[in-house]
Amino acid sequence: MYGIKRVVIARHERGVYLKDRSIQKILQPGVYTVFDLLGRVDVQVYNLTTPEFTHPYEDVLLKEQRALCELTFSVVELGEYQVGLVYKNDKLAGVLAPATRQLYWKGPVSVRVEVIDIATDYAVAKHLAGLFANARKLPAEALNAVLKVEVADNYLGLLIVDGALAKTLSPGLYVFWKFNRSIKVELVDRRVQAVDVSGQEILTADKVSLRINLTALFQVSDPVLARTALSNYSDYLYRELQLALRQVIGTRGLDVLLANKDELDQAIFAVVSNKLQDVGVVLRSVGLKDVILPGEMKEILNQVVQAEKAAQANVIKRREETAATRSLLNTARLMDENPTLMRLKELEVLEKVTEKIDKLTVFGGLEGILKDTVRINVKAD
Repeated sequence: MYGIKRVVIARHERGVYLKDRSIQKILQPGVYTVFDLLGRVDVQVYNLTTPEFTHPYEDVLLKEQRALCELTFSVVELGEYQVGLVYKNDKLAGVLAPATRQLYWKGPVSVRVEVIDIATDYAVAKHLAGLFANARKLPAEALNAVLKVEVADNYLGLLIVDGALAKTLSPGLYVFWKFNRSIKVELVDRRVQAVDVSGQEILTADKVSLRINLTALFQVSDPVLARTALSNYSDYLYRELQLALRQVIGTRGLDVLLANKDELDQAIFAVVSNKLQDVGVVLRSVGLKDVILPGEMKEILNQVVQAEKAAQANVIKRREETAATRSLLNTARLMDENPTLMRLKELEVLEKVTEKIDKLTVFGGLEGILKDTVRINVKAD
């Protein structure tokens, strides 16, 4: 019939009855007949399986019909530094931001809101940190409300709140509320780390151009001091190594550099270590990896090495010749003083001669052979 509306509210639904665009009452489950000849009545049906209630006129509803609201809704109002954890059927389902008001239908879904004060303590409780870090069903708004940080072993976390260092974080899982503040965590590796200084073109004291590669091992001993004193400790260490390398190489000649690399390592280590004492960084070791010479300088050094080796070989040869001559002289003296030894030497020579011939004709007996052999050798000498 014209002007009559039939409205059905199911058991899982509620109806908001508006007349002249003002909320008059809440309709419970049932069948309703609404007389509306002039179109002044409207019934909006809400599904209670979605417990959140939002309406353009909820401010007026709360102010003018507070008793109706308390009977029908659970009203949550948060302050500027309060956060609400929303539990639906005792399971964490979402987060309410500070300064939020939310109405929930009293119905089949049990809704509970835990209010947390974050004015001074902005860390999420340990028993909730794992839920936020590993949640799969939380809405994006809830996940974006927190900062999740995992500090691994051998690392230290620096918690920075509104640009100021608040505290240090030992290894573990941490979750922080991001509302009403800027918050971040810087991770500092406390293990021994390496830094390479490569391709440095440096002139020695005797004007030889070298290309040098250096590596150093360092460790952050005091992360708080390192962050306070330096904007970037890795860059600072690189520049100090670079300057120390130029300082040490530039005051030494090429021969010194090539002769004692260990002394160079120690000199660079001493220079850089002194500058790192007050910035929370410890230098563990320094080592020159490569000292690269220009092509023409390599050829010159090769020639020098060849000449040195040739001279050494010549000295050794002369030394051996002198030793051999001295040995022969000693042998001759022994033979001169001992005729039997001379005779044995003659027999040794005869043995060597007979090894090289097939037939030997003897004139004058064995004694003649020996005398002729000795006479021939003496003339040959």
